[in-house]
Amino acid sequence: MLISAAYAQETAAPAAGAGGPDLITSLLPLVLIFVVFYFLMIRPQQKKMKEHRGMVANLRRGDRVVTGGGFVGVVSRVINDGEIQVEIAEGVRVRVLRHTITQVLGKGEPVKGEAKAESASDAKS
Repeated sequence: MLISAAYAQETAAPAAGAGGPDLITSLLPLVLIFVVFYFLMIRPQQKKMKEHRGMVANLRRGDRVVTGGGFVGVVSRVINDGEIQVEIAEGVRVRVLRHTITQVLGKGEPVKGEAKAESASDAKS
């Protein structure tokens, strides 16, 4: 009796249409959840990261910045692509990684040599 009932269930399942519409309705909530997460969490975070990379790439001497540790200082020298030198008090200069800069409070005026170089490169364009 048990064997014949199991055999009957096994043969009846494929005849029910192979679960076509049932598969779509079970995956639809997962797809909707992913779409909501993308627009509410992933996309804004990528936009914020892109803005931060642009801000850090445009740092130059004279900018007032806030570091990740909360120190406010003025960029005194750009050492290389990964480091800058920040003056946090008169005569106190520290080397800081560029990506730890969290905010630029004020843009400094370009150094006289940099202003000439920028205007010369603009004139070539």
